[in-house]
Amino acid sequence: MKDLYTFDLTVSAAIETYREVSAAYRAFFTELKLPFLVAEASSGDMGGDLSHEYHLPSAVGEDTVVNCSSCGYAANDEVASSRTPSASIDTITSTSQIRVWRGVSQDRNTLINAWYPEADAQSDSGPNLHAIKSAVPELDTSIDTPLPFWGDVLLGGKAKIINVIDTRIASAFDSLREQLPLLPENMEPHDVEHSFLGNTEAEKRLNLVRLADGDGCPRCEEGTLKIHRALEVGHTFHLGTRYSVPLEACVTLPKTELPEAASEGLVPGSRNPVQMGCHGVGVSRIFGAVAEVLGDERGLNWPRAIAPFEVAIIPTSGLAQDSLDLYDTLAGRNGSGTSFDVVLDDRKQSFGWKMKDADMVGYPVVVIMGKSWKEKGTCEVQCRRLLVKENLSVEALPGFVSGLLDQL
Repeated sequence: MKDLYTFDLTVSAAIETYREVSAAYRAFFTELKLPFLVAEASSGDMGGDLSHEYHLPSAVGEDTVVNCSSCGYAANDEVASSRTPSASIDTITSTSQIRVWRGVSQDRNTLINAWYPEADAQSDSGPNLHAIKSAVPELDTSIDTPLPFWGDVLLGGKAKIINVIDTRIASAFDSLREQLPLLPENMEPHDVEHSFLGNTEAEKRLNLVRLADGDGCPRCEEGTLKIHRALEVGHTFHLGTRYSVPLEACVTLPKTELPEAASEGLVPGSRNPVQMGCHGVGVSRIFGAVAEVLGDERGLNWPRAIAPFEVAIIPTSGLAQDSLDLYDTLAGRNGSGTSFDVVLDDRKQSFGWKMKDADMVGYPVVVIMGKSWKEKGTCEVQCRRLLVKENLSVEALPGFVSGLLDQL
């Protein structure tokens, strides 16, 4: 991991630094010409209230990222949301159309019932635990079987139940409440304290169903959401004073007033905790992600920006001097005005072995000096990633190669 830590005097300066780092990361990944996503993310154990993850979509990714087809909204599934339901579903008339998911609080005293429409539950979506926890922060999402924990509390007479209700079933829930299993099956009624979230017009609208492809975007009216598996290759955090306060990492302001400090109520001459940021690019993760995203059955396919060499020259036997001359031309050693990062494969192995090795290494462009060179003085240029295979003269070679590399 390539780490960067930032320290600023004020919140506004720290946010501006955060934006500058984010812009630098975006520029870096843009230069790789890879389909990266910048996703809003949870700060987790790091703390702070602002963070973004940088992902490469990949079927083997360990993260799930959601993005909009229209406005550019993207978020990790831990914080992602879809368009808030606008109204109850009028067609819900029976309890069979309502599903419940049960969880338990961290102190085990409270059972959480999350009620959502059966129409969505029939898909692979299921309940959105992040949305439920957002509504009930004390929910322990690590417990898959909550009833044994809460059942003991129920017998002790201190039990509570929080019913969290998806907006789409709010009206139906009120009319069907007496028929719904607020208590789990085979549990006897006790003196249980019930509370309800989401069943009144005044409350925040709740969408308790896990996100699915095609859901409406929460930021725009036109867009729909697409769900990706992705590999995380970078992260930026605005930490604020999460660590500077407990570590007493403070700075003393100068005696003269600083406008940016005064705007945030900081007094001249006072000691104040610094505003921190923590940022990182996973260098080794990028290599692995590139291999997963761009590699094929023949080998790697490096982006130009991080390729070991931009161009590999592979000659057949008997072309030692000609290949050196071509190397000088492409490397800019003969005053041609064009310069690439070139490697000449002059090893003793066979031509076929060298070609397979070039595929495995993943050079962006391969220039072959073979039969056409001996007969016509032309080279074969191959770019596996762009599906290019062309025969060119030495004079046309630099411009053609440059055009290929600009796309890589």
